[in-house]
Amino acid sequence: MEEKPRILFCEDDENLGSILRDFLQAKGFIADLFPDGEAGYKGFLKGKYDLCLLDVMMPKKDGFVLAQEIRSMNPDIPIMFLTAKTLKEDVLEGFKIGADDYLTKPFSTEELLLRIEAILRRVKGKKTKDVLFYKLGRFLFDTQKQTLSINDRVTKLTTKESELLSLLCSHSNEILERNYALKTIWVDDNYFNARSMDVYITKLRKLLKEDDSIEIINIHGKGYKLITSYIANE
Repeated sequence: MEEKPRILFCEDDENLGSILRDFLQAKGFIADLFPDGEAGYKGFLKGKYDLCLLDVMMPKKDGFVLAQEIRSMNPDIPIMFLTAKTLKEDVLEGFKIGADDYLTKPFSTEELLLRIEAILRRVKGKKTKDVLFYKLGRFLFDTQKQTLSINDRVTKLTTKESELLSLLCSHSNEILERNYALKTIWVDDNYFNARSMDVYITKLRKLLKEDDSIEIINIHGKGYKLITSYIANE
């Protein structure tokens, strides 16, 4: 049975928030409602979501700030803004942050539903186009067979090793946020999962050490970076 899409929903208007949450849940979503940006940020750290629906004007932390913090942890999660603001500058600001859509109040619940469904279809379409191979320095990484090959020698990876290496490859020469990796692979970013990920990082370093042009480094307080002069995918 397919899991229901989960939405992180931040809205400081209690009545509107309750109405929209109930509507979304009636339409087959799991909607977690938070009354301000700070609560929404804490909720995002604890849960795994398919989409963020954020009011712009909120106490403690506005939707733009919250979206930037969410994007720093998960650059791929879709974000949709709800706002009473109609100024062109505010709409542009939302899209600069990386919003997937922007809905101005008042709006119909049916329009909201159609826009959410369109975003999720688009995201699902992207996920089906998974990379099959990464040419990583002198290594060939087969993401489907979960193998890492060099000089006719093939190493079988565990599922977690393969998932983690795929994430590192897709963020090569960029910072892979620690919380993003934990929530993507382990779902929960608790202490034990964090320690487990450290072990897998160590294993991957040992496997890749045969090519000295490849290195996985720690970025203090943030995550990891896979450094390589050459990577290709197909």
